[in-house]
Amino acid sequence: MPKDVIIPLDFSSARKACDFLELFPAGEKPFVKIGMELFYAEGPAVVREIKARGHKIFLDLKLHDIPNTVRKAMEALSALDVELCNLHVAGTIEMMRAALRGLIRPDGTRPLLIGVTQLTSTSEERMQKELLISASMEETVLQYAKNARLAGLDGVVCSPLEAAAVKKACGADFLTVTPGVRFAESAADDQARVMTPEKARGAGSDYIVVGRPILSAAEPVAAYRRCVREFLG
Repeated sequence: MPKDVIIPLDFSSARKACDFLELFPAGEKPFVKIGMELFYAEGPAVVREIKARGHKIFLDLKLHDIPNTVRKAMEALSALDVELCNLHVAGTIEMMRAALRGLIRPDGTRPLLIGVTQLTSTSEERMQKELLISASMEETVLQYAKNARLAGLDGVVCSPLEAAAVKKACGADFLTVTPGVRFAESAADDQARVMTPEKARGAGSDYIVVGRPILSAAEPVAAYRRCVREFLG
């Protein structure tokens, strides 16, 4: 898939999510992310509904459990026909390989699978103090990315601040999906590691996930289009 901007549908119901999507003209179908809030509220039906509307979907459920449980969960998710799904790299290489096995459909196809390295709300200080990871943030993210590559994943979720280093360590074809993207004048909110769309492009991000700067904008469609212009150039 080419580089793109992904909008997280951070809504509490399918109706609110669909109302937001209806702000866009009929021929404009942004790539969207369905995360825990919407999926847990509405279940698989909301994925099918939004897919039927013509949108590409990143199903962001961040699986992290024993390998057998993750494999079975991925078997269920693979039937939803999404383009992209994810898990936590911290679940180990064995878990990631089990997830890949579960994702393969009867026809041999599967969604792209990426791994979450460290959440963009986590600072290096918190990671070291609370998680007892003594390495630097970049060293940790790179090791997680290398583990994901070894397991056969298609890429990772990381901060745009680490995207270039991940590309260098894992190859240009290894996807970097980067939240923590804000316009220059936007507040960082609860994100600790942020970058503008234009700088994220230069850093090597393949996909940027942009939520509040679009969802909270007075004109969300205009904000989305601005983001696409700044990211794609």
